[in-house]
Amino acid sequence: MQPSNTSFRYAAPTILRQRLSARFVVFASTVLVWAAVAYSAVGWWLRDAPVSVNTSSHLASATPATDTLQSPSVARALGAQATTAPAPPTQASRFQLMGVLNAEGGAGVALISVDGKPAKPYAVGKAVADGLWVQSTQAKRVSLGASADGPSTLSLELPSKNGK
Repeated sequence: MQPSNTSFRYAAPTILRQRLSARFVVFASTVLVWAAVAYSAVGWWLRDAPVSVNTSSHLASATPATDTLQSPSVARALGAQATTAPAPPTQASRFQLMGVLNAEGGAGVALISVDGKPAKPYAVGKAVADGLWVQSTQAKRVSLGASADGPSTLSLELPSKNGK
């Protein structure tokens, strides 16, 4: 019996075909990857490149629209509210009475916070701020005035404990 060479005869072309198909797959995938890279690069370039449109000389010589717009009118059209300057703080709102120590003979001390700063003790007859002096202290009240002996211009009271 003679060995059949047909199995070897057909084996060589199939191996060659497999190598050829493997080479083709590598080549095709390489081409696809580079095509994707090129497509991405062109897309990014088009996205970031300045647009060159054929502009006529009439459009090029026209003044920009920002020169002719009136900003208050545009702001109103876009729904902006007119802002008003905040009112200056009143004299009473600058001071907050934090505590009172009332002594006999008119020698009391008031713990007063000025302009939201930490509270400091002020004795009767001492200046709290420019033009305001502690004149007298009562149980839950302090009187301030333009001078230590003049009429009272401002009266501060302790806030109630329940916040009312």
